[in-house]
Amino acid sequence: NNDHAIPYPTYFHPSKDSEVFEWQRRMRKQKRRHLFSFAGAPRPDLKIRDLIIDQCKSSSKCKLVGCYKGAIRCDDPLNVMEVFQESVFCLQPPGDSYTRRSTFDSILAGCIPVFFHPGSAYAQYLWHFPNTPSKYSVFISENDIKDQKAIINETLLRIPKHQVIAMRKEVIRLIPRVIYANPMAPRLETVEDAFEIAVK
Repeated sequence: NNDHAIPYPTYFHPSKDSEVFEWQRRMRKQKRRHLFSFAGAPRPDLKIRDLIIDQCKSSSKCKLVGCYKGAIRCDDPLNVMEVFQESVFCLQPPGDSYTRRSTFDSILAGCIPVFFHPGSAYAQYLWHFPNTPSKYSVFISENDIKDQKAIINETLLRIPKHQVIAMRKEVIRLIPRVIYANPMAPRLETVEDAFEIAVK
Protein backbone atom coordinates (compact mmCIF):
# COMPACT_ATOMS: atom_id res chain seq x y z
CA ASN A 1 0.00 0.00 0.00
CA ASN A 2 2.97 2.33 0.33
CA ASP A 3 4.10 1.85 -3.28
CA HIS A 4 3.01 4.47 -5.81
CA ALA A 5 4.10 4.45 -9.43
CA ILE A 6 5.30 7.66 -11.08
CA PRO A 7 5.63 8.28 -14.83
CA TYR A 8 8.73 7.30 -16.77
CA PRO A 9 10.65 10.37 -17.99
CA THR A 10 9.85 11.39 -21.57
CA TYR A 11 12.07 13.40 -23.95
CA PHE A 12 10.34 16.71 -23.18
CA HIS A 13 11.64 18.78 -20.24
CA PRO A 14 10.14 22.28 -20.55
CA SER A 15 11.71 25.28 -18.85
CA LYS A 16 8.58 27.43 -18.71
CA ASP A 17 4.79 27.19 -18.84
CA SER A 18 4.59 28.65 -22.35
CA GLU A 19 6.59 25.70 -23.73
CA VAL A 20 4.04 23.27 -22.28
CA PHE A 21 1.08 25.24 -23.68
CA GLU A 22 2.71 25.56 -27.10
CA TRP A 23 3.36 21.80 -27.21
CA GLN A 24 -0.27 21.07 -26.28
CA ARG A 25 -1.44 23.42 -29.05
CA ARG A 26 0.75 21.61 -31.56
CA MET A 27 -0.64 18.22 -30.54
CA ARG A 28 -4.24 19.49 -30.87
CA LYS A 29 -3.57 20.61 -34.46
CA GLN A 30 -1.50 17.56 -35.41
CA LYS A 31 -2.76 15.63 -38.45
CA ARG A 32 -3.09 11.94 -37.65
CA ARG A 33 -2.90 9.75 -40.73
CA HIS A 34 -2.58 6.37 -38.96
CA LEU A 35 -5.50 4.89 -37.03
CA PHE A 36 -3.05 3.09 -34.73
CA SER A 37 0.62 2.32 -34.32
CA PHE A 38 2.98 0.10 -32.38
CA ALA A 39 6.65 0.63 -31.58
CA GLY A 40 8.34 -2.43 -30.16
CA ALA A 41 9.77 -5.87 -30.76
CA PRO A 42 8.49 -9.41 -30.35
CA ARG A 43 9.32 -11.12 -27.07
CA PRO A 44 9.77 -14.91 -26.86
CA ASP A 45 7.89 -15.04 -23.55
CA LEU A 46 5.10 -12.63 -24.54
CA LYS A 47 2.77 -14.11 -27.14
CA ILE A 48 0.60 -10.98 -27.02
CA ARG A 49 3.43 -9.00 -28.64
CA ASP A 50 3.59 -11.36 -31.63
CA LEU A 51 -0.19 -11.25 -32.07
CA ILE A 52 -0.26 -7.45 -31.92
CA ILE A 53 2.59 -7.16 -34.43
CA ASP A 54 0.76 -9.60 -36.75
CA GLN A 55 -2.47 -7.59 -36.50
CA CYS A 56 -0.60 -4.35 -37.14
CA LYS A 57 1.16 -5.78 -40.19
CA SER A 58 -2.13 -7.04 -41.63
CA SER A 59 -3.86 -3.64 -41.33
CA SER A 60 -3.33 -0.77 -43.76
CA LYS A 61 -4.40 1.56 -40.92
CA CYS A 62 -1.49 0.60 -38.63
CA LYS A 63 2.07 1.93 -38.61
CA LEU A 64 4.63 -0.47 -37.18
CA VAL A 65 7.99 0.70 -35.88
CA GLY A 66 9.76 -2.65 -35.56
CA CYS A 67 12.43 -2.62 -32.87
CA TYR A 68 14.10 -5.79 -34.09
CA LYS A 69 17.79 -6.54 -33.68
CA GLY A 70 19.65 -4.20 -35.98
CA ALA A 71 16.67 -1.85 -36.42
CA ILE A 72 17.64 1.82 -36.31
CA ARG A 73 14.29 3.62 -36.22
CA CYS A 74 13.72 2.69 -32.56
CA ASP A 75 17.05 4.12 -31.48
CA ASP A 76 16.05 7.61 -32.58
CA PRO A 77 13.37 9.14 -30.32
CA LEU A 78 12.40 11.57 -33.09
CA ASN A 79 11.34 8.68 -35.34
CA VAL A 80 9.20 7.07 -32.65
CA MET A 81 7.62 10.37 -31.56
CA GLU A 82 6.87 11.28 -35.17
CA VAL A 83 4.90 8.03 -35.64
CA PHE A 84 3.03 8.55 -32.35
CA GLN A 85 2.18 12.13 -33.32
CA GLU A 86 0.69 10.88 -36.59
CA SER A 87 -1.41 8.17 -34.88
CA VAL A 88 -4.84 8.34 -33.27
CA PHE A 89 -4.19 5.30 -31.03
CA CYS A 90 -0.91 3.84 -29.73
CA LEU A 91 -0.78 0.18 -28.68
CA GLN A 92 0.77 -0.43 -25.26
CA PRO A 93 1.09 -4.16 -24.49
CA PRO A 94 3.21 -5.26 -21.50
CA GLY A 95 6.97 -5.23 -22.01
CA ASP A 96 9.74 -5.89 -19.47
CA SER A 97 7.02 -5.11 -16.92
CA TYR A 98 3.28 -4.45 -17.20
CA THR A 99 3.97 -0.81 -17.97
CA ARG A 100 6.21 0.79 -20.61
CA ARG A 101 7.82 4.15 -21.11
CA SER A 102 6.12 4.20 -24.50
CA THR A 103 2.82 4.90 -22.69
CA PHE A 104 4.10 8.30 -21.61
CA ASP A 105 5.68 9.04 -24.99
CA SER A 106 2.30 8.36 -26.61
CA ILE A 107 0.49 10.70 -24.18
CA LEU A 108 3.11 13.36 -24.85
CA ALA A 109 2.34 12.90 -28.57
CA GLY A 110 -1.42 13.26 -27.99
CA CYS A 111 -1.93 9.63 -28.99
CA ILE A 112 -4.62 7.67 -27.12
CA PRO A 113 -3.03 4.65 -25.38
CA VAL A 114 -4.54 1.20 -25.92
CA PHE A 115 -3.89 -1.19 -23.02
CA PHE A 116 -4.20 -4.97 -22.95
CA HIS A 117 -3.64 -5.60 -19.24
CA PRO A 118 -5.06 -3.55 -16.34
CA GLY A 119 -1.63 -3.55 -14.67
CA SER A 120 -0.24 -1.44 -17.51
CA ALA A 121 -1.87 1.74 -16.16
CA TYR A 122 -5.13 1.34 -14.27
CA ALA A 123 -3.64 -0.29 -11.16
CA GLN A 124 -0.74 2.20 -11.18
CA TYR A 125 -0.23 5.95 -11.69
CA LEU A 126 -3.26 6.66 -9.51
CA TRP A 127 -1.90 10.15 -8.76
CA HIS A 128 -1.33 11.07 -12.40
CA PHE A 129 -4.17 9.48 -14.41
CA PRO A 130 -7.96 10.00 -14.12
CA ASN A 131 -10.00 7.53 -12.08
CA THR A 132 -12.07 6.71 -15.18
CA PRO A 133 -9.77 4.90 -17.63
CA SER A 134 -12.19 5.20 -20.56
CA LYS A 135 -11.73 9.00 -20.46
CA TYR A 136 -8.17 8.77 -21.78
CA SER A 137 -7.57 5.19 -23.01
CA VAL A 138 -8.96 2.06 -24.64
CA PHE A 139 -8.82 -1.40 -23.06
CA ILE A 140 -8.76 -4.60 -25.13
CA SER A 141 -8.26 -7.75 -23.08
CA GLU A 142 -5.13 -9.65 -24.06
CA ASN A 143 -7.15 -12.86 -23.62
CA ASP A 144 -9.57 -11.67 -26.31
CA ILE A 145 -6.59 -11.07 -28.62
CA LYS A 146 -5.11 -14.50 -27.84
CA ASP A 147 -8.49 -16.23 -28.31
CA GLN A 148 -9.07 -14.28 -31.57
CA LYS A 149 -12.22 -12.68 -30.15
CA ALA A 150 -10.96 -9.15 -30.80
CA ILE A 151 -9.50 -7.57 -33.92
CA ILE A 152 -7.71 -4.34 -32.95
CA ASN A 153 -8.50 -2.59 -36.24
CA GLU A 154 -12.25 -3.31 -35.97
CA THR A 155 -12.43 -2.50 -32.25
CA LEU A 156 -10.88 0.93 -32.75
CA LEU A 157 -12.99 1.74 -35.81
CA ARG A 158 -16.17 1.04 -33.79
CA ILE A 159 -15.40 3.85 -31.33
CA PRO A 160 -17.61 6.86 -32.21
CA LYS A 161 -15.76 9.89 -33.55
CA HIS A 162 -17.04 12.21 -30.79
CA GLN A 163 -15.66 9.77 -28.19
CA VAL A 164 -12.26 9.67 -29.91
CA ILE A 165 -12.14 13.49 -29.94
CA ALA A 166 -13.01 13.61 -26.22
CA MET A 167 -10.33 11.03 -25.38
CA ARG A 168 -7.66 12.88 -27.35
CA LYS A 169 -8.63 16.12 -25.60
CA GLU A 170 -8.19 14.38 -22.23
CA VAL A 171 -4.84 12.85 -23.26
CA ILE A 172 -3.53 16.27 -24.29
CA ARG A 173 -4.82 17.73 -21.01
CA LEU A 174 -2.75 15.06 -19.19
CA ILE A 175 0.55 16.04 -20.83
CA PRO A 176 1.75 18.35 -18.00
CA ARG A 177 1.03 15.60 -15.44
CA VAL A 178 3.39 13.09 -17.10
CA ILE A 179 6.38 15.29 -17.93
CA TYR A 180 9.29 16.43 -15.78
CA ALA A 181 10.25 20.08 -16.10
CA ASN A 182 13.86 21.06 -16.69
CA PRO A 183 15.45 20.89 -13.21
CA MET A 184 18.03 23.54 -14.17
CA ALA A 185 15.30 26.13 -14.84
CA PRO A 186 13.03 27.94 -12.37
CA ARG A 187 9.90 26.01 -11.40
CA LEU A 188 6.91 26.14 -13.72
CA GLU A 189 4.50 28.81 -12.54
CA THR A 190 0.97 27.54 -13.20
CA VAL A 191 1.65 23.98 -14.38
CA GLU A 192 2.26 21.04 -12.06
CA ASP A 193 4.55 18.43 -13.60
CA ALA A 194 4.85 14.75 -12.62
CA PHE A 195 7.37 15.56 -9.89
CA GLU A 196 5.22 18.28 -8.30
CA ILE A 197 2.19 16.00 -8.31
CA ALA A 198 4.13 13.14 -6.73
CA VAL A 199 5.57 15.37 -4.00
CA LYS A 200 2.16 16.91 -3.31
